[in-house]
Formats: sequence, structure tokens, C-alpha cells
Amino acid sequence: MEKINVAPPFIKLEQFLKFANIAETGGMAKLMINDGIVTVNGEVCMMRGKKLYNNDVVAVNFEEETEEFLCVIEE
Repeated sequence: MEKINVAPPFIKLEQFLKFANIAETGGMAKLMINDGIVTVNGEVCMMRGKKLYNNDVVAVNFEEETEEFLCVIEE
């Protein structure tokens, strides 16, 4: 699991996908979320604006593998 450090107090899911270089653009992040391949803490999340806080786990289910990322809020 890769740790992604972000500024407090939270980051939105769509921004997190771009910031972590999981999605190249906001449009790509939107498609990934709408396709249902993104989970937050084990549940499929369809909300682009979902607020991520410290220790939230984002997983992306690519065709061949699932990659997990840990959201770490820098204090």
C-alpha cells in the first residue's frame, strides 16, 4: 500500500486520484469513479466530492490488479 501525504484537513476523492498520479486528468478520475472501480475503505464510492481524511484507504480495481493507497493528512 502506497502512502500519499496531503495537506489538512481533507482532500476530495477526485483531487486525490489526480494528486497521487492515479488519474492523469480530472476527466479520467471522473470516469474511474463513475465506472465503479474506486473504493474508499472497502466500499465502492461513486461520489467525486467524497472527503478523504487521515488513514482512509483508496483502492482502484484495474483489470489486472488492485492498487491501494493510504491517505495521510500532514499535520
